[in-house]
Order: sequence, then C-alpha cells, then structure tokens
Amino acid sequence: MKWLASAHAVGGQEPRVDDDKVNDDESEKIEMAKTHILRVVGIGAAAALVLGACSGGSTGTGESDDGSISGSITVLTNRTDIVDSVFEDYAERFREVHPDVEVAFEPVTDYEGDVSIRLNTRDYGDVLLIPNTITKDQLPTFFEPLGTVEELEKTYRFVQEQAFGGDGYGIAITGNAQGLVVNTAVWEAAGISEPPATPEDFLDALEAIEQETDAIPYYTNYADGWPLSQWQGNRGTIAGTETENLLAASEAPWTPGEEMHELDSLLYEIVSRGLAEPDPTTTNWEESKNLLGSGQVATMVLGSWAVTQMRDAAEAAGGSPEDIAYWPLPFQTDGTFRSVVGGDYKNAVSIHSENKPAARAWVEWFATESGYAESEGGLSPTVGSELPDTLAAFEPLGVELVEITPAPEGEEGLLSDIYNTAEIDLWGNVYRQRLIDIARGAADGDMDTYFDELNDRWGAARAGVTG
Repeated sequence: MKWLASAHAVGGQEPRVDDDKVNDDESEKIEMAKTHILRVVGIGAAAALVLGACSGGSTGTGESDDGSISGSITVLTNRTDIVDSVFEDYAERFREVHPDVEVAFEPVTDYEGDVSIRLNTRDYGDVLLIPNTITKDQLPTFFEPLGTVEELEKTYRFVQEQAFGGDGYGIAITGNAQGLVVNTAVWEAAGISEPPATPEDFLDALEAIEQETDAIPYYTNYADGWPLSQWQGNRGTIAGTETENLLAASEAPWTPGEEMHELDSLLYEIVSRGLAEPDPTTTNWEESKNLLGSGQVATMVLGSWAVTQMRDAAEAAGGSPEDIAYWPLPFQTDGTFRSVVGGDYKNAVSIHSENKPAARAWVEWFATESGYAESEGGLSPTVGSELPDTLAAFEPLGVELVEITPAPEGEEGLLSDIYNTAEIDLWGNVYRQRLIDIARGAADGDMDTYFDELNDRWGAARAGVTG
C-alpha cells in the first residue's frame, strides 16, 4: 500500500451521510440554509465586530486556575441510532477523565438541514459536526479555532479539510476511503474474484453478474438521493491529489478525458445497460443494506464507512459478513489502483459556547480515546494509526491512498462558488438523478447533450465568478 499526498494534503470531501444523516426533503432545506447562512455572513462590518468579540471572549466557568475542567456541554450528533447507547457509554468514559463535566447529547435526524438553519442563531450546542453547507471562509463566523494547522497536524489527520487562514476548526470523527462495497460471494458466483481494472472490465463484470446470478448487479439508491453524492467523493481516483484545483480551473469538466466525465459516464453506462435496479424511484437505503448483505445486490459506490453496516445487515439476514468487502473503483494510473481518503464529519466547538474548555476536551477525547473510528471500521483521525480491517483488500492490491491537496490560500471558496452559481449540486443528488433518468429513458436527451449542458452552465458560472 502506498500513500499519494502532497505536503499539505487533505482527504477529499468527506462522505456526506450515513443511515441517519438526512431525509428526503434535505435538498430543499439545505438550499434554504445556504441562503440564510449567506445572509448572516454578509451582514456587514458591525456584525463582524460583534462576532469577533464573541470569538475572543469568555470561556465561561469551564476551566479553573489549576487547569481542571468543569461544567456542562451539549453535543449535537447525527447518530440517532446509537445516541442512547454507545454515546452514553462515551460520556461515562469521558467523565472518568473529566469527572466534573456533564455531557448531554442532542440527536438530530435531518442533521444537514436542521443544523444549517440553526447556525443563524447562537443555539447550536457546544460541540457539533460542521455541516457541509459551510464554506471554509465561513468557519471563523461559527466555530472556535482549535489551533494552527501546523500544530494540529502533529496529532490529527485531515485537519486541512476544515481550515481557514492557517487555523483548524474541526477534528474528524473518523476517516473514510472511497470505492465500492461489494458482496464477493455474488461476484465469485459470476466468475470474478478480483476488482476490475478498467470501466469496460467493470461493466462486463456487472453483465456477467446479471447473466450468471439472480442478484441486481448495481444499486443506485436513487430515491434517497444522498448516496449519489458518494460518486463525487471519488474525485482524485483518476486525477490524483490536485483534483479539486484542477476542477476549479476547468472550463468544461464533462469533456472526455476529464475526471467528472469519466466518473459520471460510468454511472450513466451502468444504468443505460440495464445493470441497475429496474425502478430506481423505489429504492430504499435501509433495505439496500439488507439486499447487499444477503446477496440480492452485488455492488454499490459508497464510502468505506458503509462496510460495517453492510456486514451487520449480512449477519442479520443470515448471510456471511465475510462476504462484504471493499474494492477500489475500476480506474488505474500506471497500473495502480487509487482510493481517495479523507475525514468524515468534523467535531467543532461553537464560537458561542459558554464552556469552550470542556467542549474542546470532548472533541480531543472523542478523536483519540473514544474508539468511534475503530468501531465504525474507519481510518483513525490520529497520525500514525494502522489501516482498519475494512480495507483489508487494499493491501494485496497495492492501492494508493490519495489525500487531496487543499485550494491555495485566498481560493478556498472558489470551487463551491462555481458549482453553486452553476446550480450543479456536485455533493447533492439532483443532477445525478437527472443523469440516471436520461440513462433509463425517463427524461429526454442523451449523455452527450446533458454533459454539454453541464459544461455550458459550469463555464458561464466560472467566468462570472472569476471575472
């Protein structure tokens, strides 16, 4: 296994969600949240002075003269499924280190939509996961700096992913690789025991699964929407560490040879060749775990965070958890597979917290002592940790792990400005749902005309943003 990273590399955009992160109306709520957030950020100099006073103000009653920490904090979490069990155990263990701190959890089902809107207030807990609606230049408005990037990178990985102006604002709860979750028993029944190395080999393999087994070769999870954003997390698989900077510089990303074209054309071909579920409008995320775990579905593009959930589903369905494996996407560079790695959601301290010492203590303890990353089968957020067993297949394949280079200083918001202006939700579901609809004949057009449209919108937006 090799690492492919620049001196200041970071993981690609973190996987947006797991089974409890969003619901079906998330896209509309996030768009509303973006509007509200932009309004807050643009209030003006007077507001900036007020917020600046908050960021440099009192740390509350949380830290005494002898350095001990006390008081109470509220931690927002998207993990509604384990908040009353696993997280309560975390709180008890945390109190063994900080006995005078009380931790209360607030579970949020539609985390992205609800918390993004709550950022307009001061009421968003003491510790929270940084929502994906926040651009890097907005970080100082809502969150307390945790230290310089240089300082934090001595202990933590993926710091650059939520950094601005040389300061880090969040610490990853876990790390993820990007690629394919597969049921190897189904693949082997179709005569395939190793990951395909090219898109055509991959499509041929899915056709073999279609012909030789009763399984659905590929499952889009179209109806829930958010799983389609997992395709975006694979940027860097082809272009390498500079992928985000290359995307921001491109005037037509859906041109043959460009990474966006190669990734999205593979999804199009899967659907157009009838290798996905018959009616994508009826997919269901929770049920999809059972389908893949039991061998009724062979393949999904998801972050490596999904492996443990699929293995649990396999066991519950009477199948074999050992059949669930994680493979790289079918692209190679100089004969080598790549997988993009990066941090998942980042824990951060609210700039309005009245107990910042305790809040920060929780953030650091969660990353270094809780064991959350290990239990999720994820990459540890701490420097020097070993790979999890969920990525066991990567070692013999010699997969290069790619950490994405951050945007240059002063251009942190350039890429998001372009795709927001173009109204192409790279990290959402709308434009890829339309791609699937075209591929299955439920919408007019073909792949080339749709890509031409995306290129036109992107090029016009980029020209407007860059002047």
